Amino acid sequence: MIGIFDSGVGGMTVARAVEQLCPGYPLVYFGDIARTPYGSKSPETIIRYSRRNTEFLLAQGCELIIIACNSASSTAADALRRHYRAPVLDVIGPATARAVEVSSNGRIGVIGTRATVRSGVYKERILAMAPGDRVFSQACPLLVPLVEEGWLNRRETKMILRKYLHPLRTRQIDTLVLGCTHYPLLSHLIAPRIGRRVTLIDSSIEVARSLREYLTGHPELEKRLYRPGTPGRFFVSDATDAVQNLARTIFGRPINLEKIDV
Repeated sequence: MIGIFDSGVGGMTVARAVEQLCPGYPLVYFGDIARTPYGSKSPETIIRYSRRNTEFLLAQGCELIIIACNSASSTAADALRRHYRAPVLDVIGPATARAVEVSSNGRIGVIGTRATVRSGVYKERILAMAPGDRVFSQACPLLVPLVEEGWLNRRETKMILRKYLHPLRTRQIDTLVLGCTHYPLLSHLIAPRIGRRVTLIDSSIEVARSLREYLTGHPELEKRLYRPGTPGRFFVSDATDAVQNLARTIFGRPINLEKIDV
């Protein structure tokens, strides 16, 4: 089994991308909705929550972990890799590599939670690959709660997005990394407000592609994980009607969310 965890429902975009790009590999998802968002938490708290989430997924039989949360990826990924033997993939590496690949003018924007932007991890990794590039980051702390509430087309959401994106528009970026797995659910609002010529990088899709490449390079693990027909399971630490509706929207079908305290 492949284990995926996030601070809320945003990581379901990763789970959906994995289903589409890596069919036949059953997964276990855990969304820590009761403690969302992680982006406003201290690094110590994010690491503690991430370890709990990882241990839960390992206990379910998962042999590979995907951190489908940018805040946890930027803060806890290295700690998890040091502590656990299972491979740990994060959403940041694949997204930064793709951003560098597609940018023509070397001016890349990043939007994310406060924790992700504060860590500077996107800028660090982009400049490591392309030292001459410019990286402009913008924290967007209100977006995760808006997505979790299902406000995907509300006037208030559009106004907040316009305010967050304005500083990046003035920087003449040609590429924008959606540095939170909740943000692809707002891409239909982000694209016209950042500019149609700006390429959006969806970390959910990029990490699913990275998983496919990893499995190809590790055939023994691939053979163990490949179990077509085995259903996935979706756990959450809290469940609301809004969360259930979002899950249905993301997957295009009803999803059985099992509530559990981790």
